[in-house]
Formats: sequence, C-alpha cells, structure tokens
Amino acid sequence: MLRRTFVALTAATMIAAPAWAGSMKKDIVDTAAGAGSFETLLAAATAAELVDTLKGEGPFTVFAPTDEAFAALPEGTVESLLEPENKDQLTAILTYHVVPGKVMSTDLSNGMEAETLNGAAVTIMTEDGVTVQDASVVTADIEASNGVIHVIDSVILPPES
Repeated sequence: MLRRTFVALTAATMIAAPAWAGSMKKDIVDTAAGAGSFETLLAAATAAELVDTLKGEGPFTVFAPTDEAFAALPEGTVESLLEPENKDQLTAILTYHVVPGKVMSTDLSNGMEAETLNGAAVTIMTEDGVTVQDASVVTADIEASNGVIHVIDSVILPPES
C-alpha cells in the first residue's frame, strides 16, 4: 500500500512539474535582469518609473538595447538622461522601445509599422536581417511571461515632436 502511494505521488509530481515550471517563467524585467547585458536599460527603466509597467500583465514587445548600445551614445548622454529633471525625455525614449502586444519574429514583415507606447511608430525592415528604425535585431524571440524581448544593437530615438 505504501509503495503504491509513493508511486502514485511520484507519477503525479512528474506530470505536474512541467506545468508548474512553465507557469514560473520570468516577466520581461526579470528576464532582462537574468541576461546580464541590460543593466543600463534596467537602471533607465527604474529612473523613469517604468519597471512596474514592464512587470505588468502586458503583453509587451520590447526592443531592448544592450549595455554596449547605451555605451555607444555620446559621452554623458546616459548620465544626463538619468537625472530627475530629464525623466520625461527618458520616458519618451524608453517607451519608444516598447510595442503593445506580443510580436514574434515570424509576425514581422518588410516595411511593417508598429505603434509604440510612446505613441510614435517604428518601422521594421526584414531585408538583409531585421531592423527597427536603424537598430539591428541581434537576438530575437526571447519569451517572457508577459511578452517578448528582441535584443537590438543601438538605442533608437523617437522623432522630435
């Protein structure tokens, strides 16, 4: 009897474990933090008070610039944007990297336009690799519990209002 109970519990655990593990997938912020190459993006999201939004239900598609992409900006740009008096400008830039909905690479088409959380649209090209504005997608389709991340090699800037 004890052996049969143990076997039944073991079988139930083995069947339930994959379902439980799938529900434990990290959100966009935690996925980016775990990657280790988005420290500047996460610091900027914190300064702009966007972390709760990006941890929200979503779904979101984030075109995430790497730390190297931020480092390529003119000297002092990141530090200036992180100043409290530049929060609105920082928010405008960061929300230009986020599209509502979950857009996988298989959903993209050449010349596609997508409206960002910023309100301005980005143009996606698929000829000779995928680009968003002038940034190249270097890694696509990193799934998170509340959307997807596409890693890009430069920071994209919204059009001047």
